[in-house]
This record gives sequence, structure tokens and C-alpha cells, in this order.
Amino acid sequence: MQVEEFLKKYAAGARDFTGVNLSEANLSGVNLSGANLSGANLSISNLSGANLSEANLSQAKLNVARLSGANLTNANLNGAILNVANLVRADLGGAELVQASLIRAELIRAELSGANLSGANLTGADLAEARLRLANLSGANLSEANLRGTCLTEASLEQANLHGSDLSRADLSGADLRGAELRQTNLGLADLSGADLSGANLRWADLSGVNLKWANLSEAKLSGANLSGADLSNANLLNASLVHADLSQANLIRADWVGADLTGATLTGAKLYAVSRFGLKTEGMTCEWMDLSPDGDRSAIYRLSVEEARRFFHQTLPTIRIIVDAPLDQDANFALAATYYHFAQEYPSLNRPPSIEVGDRRTTITLRIDSDEQLFPTAYVAISPFDDASATQENIMTLLQMVQQEDIETLNAQEKNQLQQISGDLIHLITKLHKSKILKYFPKNLKKGNFFQSPTQTILNNSNDRVLNLYNHPTFGKKIITPVKIEPSVKIAVNTNKLALPALNVICDFIKTFP
Repeated sequence: MQVEEFLKKYAAGARDFTGVNLSEANLSGVNLSGANLSGANLSISNLSGANLSEANLSQAKLNVARLSGANLTNANLNGAILNVANLVRADLGGAELVQASLIRAELIRAELSGANLSGANLTGADLAEARLRLANLSGANLSEANLRGTCLTEASLEQANLHGSDLSRADLSGADLRGAELRQTNLGLADLSGADLSGANLRWADLSGVNLKWANLSEAKLSGANLSGADLSNANLLNASLVHADLSQANLIRADWVGADLTGATLTGAKLYAVSRFGLKTEGMTCEWMDLSPDGDRSAIYRLSVEEARRFFHQTLPTIRIIVDAPLDQDANFALAATYYHFAQEYPSLNRPPSIEVGDRRTTITLRIDSDEQLFPTAYVAISPFDDASATQENIMTLLQMVQQEDIETLNAQEKNQLQQISGDLIHLITKLHKSKILKYFPKNLKKGNFFQSPTQTILNNSNDRVLNLYNHPTFGKKIITPVKIEPSVKIAVNTNKLALPALNVICDFIKTFP
């Protein structure tokens, strides 16, 4: 069909041009909105600036076609062949391109927001600075594609193939990349904040300087990846493979990477505040120094020998166990929860609710915290609702003062100074807590029943799984057949008959392993 005849029929109201052959036709700037061109041959045709909005171009052949600046909004291009087509600045917003072929197509600065490109073949395509916000690219082939500076905010790229593609400076915030193939991909300085990369293959990918805040990288394969300077704060790296990955000077503050494999990885200069240090594989890992400051401002730099690094990354989560010689009842459970909730408002280390195991005779309250330095202050606060609080708190202060004041012959000058500094800081913090209003809150029903008056034990476990028994009530575990009313003066005498304090070397060994 000749171009003139085709345009005349369209102007007359005809819309069905199924299978029409318009190869090499000049249709630049024409209006063909709503036309049915399914199966049409438009290869090498010139459709620059044409209006093809809502047109049906399914299964059409548009190889090497010129569609720069064309309006293809909401068009149907399912199964269409657009290999090496020029779609520079074309508007394909909301278009359907399921299983379409766009091999080496030019889509520079094209608008594809909301478009459906699931299963499409975009091998070697140029999508530099294109907009694909909320686009569906699940299962699409984007290998070797140019996506520099492309906007893919909240786009779906599940199971997509991006092997060897260039995504540098691309915006992938909130994107779904579950199970995506990203081997050897360049993601330098890209924004992947909040993106879901669970199970994705990122082996040997360049992620240097990438924003991965709050990203989900669980089960991701990152072996050999370059993550130097990347921001992984609050990221989920559970069971991720980071074998020989470069994490030098990466921000991992509050990242969760339990079960991660860091064999042969480099972490020199990484920001590791509040990062779990248990359940990791770290054989052959390199970490000459780290930043443990809360804000990553290098105010807490720690230099590590090979042995110190090995110990640091083979840790357990620090815990405080308060064992109560009585079963927890409903009233006591409510009172304890209310008290700890109030404490947490003033003291963030209690933000994580305790795990409580209730037996026939005893209750074990376990508090898991992020760092060894918070063990003594948190224990000081956590024991407050119980009658054993004053005795336990006195023991805590006495133990720390022993480290602060005594001369320990087995330690060198540096170790002595470090221990005295740590104990001094803890004493200062606990003194501040004691003077604050935090310990003055108790629900009215706290004193009802026997739970909070029962004997207790308080035991600390540090990140090196060292145990320190802070306090053990003299009558703990001793069965009392007939309850006896104890006069206040007698009760004070019992509480002050404390368990003998641990030996000084035991306390020092417990604190010495703090980072």
C-alpha cells in the first residue's frame, strides 16, 4: 500500500491496517493514534514525531525504524520487533511491550514510566537517562545495555538479566531486583536505597559508592563485588555471599549480616557500629582498621592485628540474663512490660523487647543488646523493678571501681589504661542514669504479688561468650516450705549478704575483650 493511500484511508476513518506493508515509508509527524497496525511491516520507516498513542503495533516489524520523539503512550507493542530502532526521546508511557525485541535499540531519554516490558529483549540497548519509573521489566534481557543515569524508581526487574550492563548513577531506589542477574554490572554511584536484591547475582559487580541504605540483599551473591565506599547502613545481608568482596570504607552501620560469608573479603576502614559479629564466615578476611563511631565520623577508630580481627568477627550477641526464682504471672508480666517500655523511651538500649522463658519454678528474662559497652549500664537499668536491684547495682559499681582503682600486675600499661578508660566511662554513664528520672517510674501494681520480691540472679555474657555473674541472691534456688514474713531490718541484712565478687582477673578478662 502506498503512503498516500494509507493516510487517506486513515483520514476517512479507517483504523484496521493489520499486516500492512509500509517498509521504508516516510510517516514523520503523522497522526495514527488508535490505528490497528498489528503484524505490519514498518521496518526502516520514518515515524519521527508521529502520534501512535494507543495504536496496536503488536507483532509489528519496526527494525531500524526512526521513532525519535514519537508518541507511543499506551500503545500495544507486544511481540513487536524494534531491533536497532531509534526511539530517542520517544514517549512510551504505559505502553505494552511484553516479549518485544529491542536489541541495540536507542532509547536515550525515552519515557517508559509504567510501561510493561516483561520478557522483552533489550540486549545492548541504549537507555541512558531514560525514565522507567514503575516499569515492569521482570524477566527482561538487558545484558550489555546502557542504563547510565536511568530512572528505575520502584521498577520491577525480578529475574531480569542485566549481565554486564552499565547502571552507573541510575536511580533504582525501591526497585524489585529479586533473583536478577547482575554479574559484572557497573552500578557505580547508583541509588539502590530500599531496593530488593534478595537472591540476586552480583558477582564481580561494581557497587563502589552505591547507596544501598535499607536494601534487601539477603541470600545475594556478591563474591568479588566492589562495594568500597558503599552505603549499606541498615541493609539486610542475611546469608549473603561476600567472598573476596571489597568492603573497604563501606558504611555498614546497623546492617544485619548474620550468616554472611566474608571469606577473603576486605573490610579495612569499614563503618561497623552496631553490626552483629556472630554467625559469620571470615577466614582470610582483611581488616586493618575499622570505624565504630555511631555516626561514622571516625571518632572511634580501632586498629586491629590479624588475631584481633579474627576475634572481633567471631562474636556472639551480648546478653543480660535476669533469672527470677518464681514463675511469671499475668500481673507481673504487664508491670514488667510497662516498666521496660518506659525505660526504653529514655534509654534506647532497651528498645528491643526481652525474651522471657517461664518455667514451673523460675523465669528467665534475656535481653540482647548491640554492644559490650552497654552490658553494665543496661543491666543496671533492667534490674531496677526487682527488690534485688540495690544489691545488684551496688555489685556493678563495685566491680567497675575495682578495675578503675586496682593495679593489675598481669596487664601491660596500655591494657591497664584501656580497662581504666572503659570502666571510668561506664561508671560515669551509670552515675548519670542513677541521677536521671528513668529509674523512678514504677506501675502501681508493681509491688503486688511475689514476683518482683523473689530472689534473682543476674548474669552477663559478652560478645566473646565470656560469662560474668553479677549477683546471686543467697536464698536463690532454696525451697521455702512455709512463707515467713521478714521484717524490713532483717530483709536488708539478707540482701547485703551478697555473693562473693568475682576475682579481679576474671572481671578484667571479661572487660578486656570489649572492642
